[in-house]
Amino acid sequence: MPAHAGAVDTATPPRPAAGPTGTGPTAGSGDRHGRAAGVALMLGSALSSQSGAAIGALAFPVVGPVGVVAVRQWVAGVVMLAVGRPRLRAFTRREWWPVLGLAGVFATMNVALYSAIERIGLGLAVTLEFLGPLGVALVGARLAAPPGPRRRATLACAALAGAGVVLLTRPQPSTDYVGTALGLLAALCWAGYILLNRTIGQRLPGVQGSAAAGAVSGLVYLPIGVAVLVAHPPTPAALACAVAAGLLASVVPFLSDLLALRRVPAHSFGIFMSASPVLAAVIGAVVLGQALGALDWLAIGLIVTANSVAVLVTPAVAPHDRRAPAGP
Repeated sequence: MPAHAGAVDTATPPRPAAGPTGTGPTAGSGDRHGRAAGVALMLGSALSSQSGAAIGALAFPVVGPVGVVAVRQWVAGVVMLAVGRPRLRAFTRREWWPVLGLAGVFATMNVALYSAIERIGLGLAVTLEFLGPLGVALVGARLAAPPGPRRRATLACAALAGAGVVLLTRPQPSTDYVGTALGLLAALCWAGYILLNRTIGQRLPGVQGSAAAGAVSGLVYLPIGVAVLVAHPPTPAALACAVAAGLLASVVPFLSDLLALRRVPAHSFGIFMSASPVLAAVIGAVVLGQALGALDWLAIGLIVTANSVAVLVTPAVAPHDRRAPAGP
């Protein structure tokens, strides 16, 4: 998100809680109004996430990506603490280790993504980051699927994604290899985020673990952010953009995703999230003037298609693997 830092594990997203009949989302799975509200929430979450990243990028010339990420982490950490209300003193060592790991992933993922956005643009950076959940989905489907159509579909997804990566990273005079590497680092972090979230979801109730990780990440960025903002004093406009990034790219998606998952099937949620790179490219072009070429759009389309199919062929999540969307 990934811009997606408030996003859900698209590889194996959490199942919506069962309704009164035990057959679907709460408040009745056949409720068209509920589904429509869920779609609206998903759209709002995706637009908010990518818009927040774009607005945060407007502050790069003043405070840089690290300054924006620091402010974003502070805002998200405070909100996550208020919403999750983790009982920190009750955490055991077994519970703290994945929480601290997730905090490190949050801190690294966001600064890697925002640094990539500065160098290669919003659309390409978010698309590269999306390889993280796509990779987890492909590996999960490959390991779980017996030989047959599902496994062949997984191989086809891998081929599509590989073609997309080749197109995105093809050598050109203007290729920024450092920016590409930062985008791939963000992808690795998102994969780690998914795996750590699974562990935390099994050891801690609700969003307590993710809230604690968000708070720790915010604390890590406290001295870093203060040092950056002292060295590069922010203008009121730049500070407002950074705060807006925290609200739009972390807080709004977190709350929207929580509500959406109660109204729509988990796989629908994962497929809808696959549109995030497209939205990022469009918003990057409109807000930041970062126009993409035809081959770049083709690469984004290949990766989005691969992710959508991968979500469909990934086996359903086991009941113990339910977890709320999280991550500032």
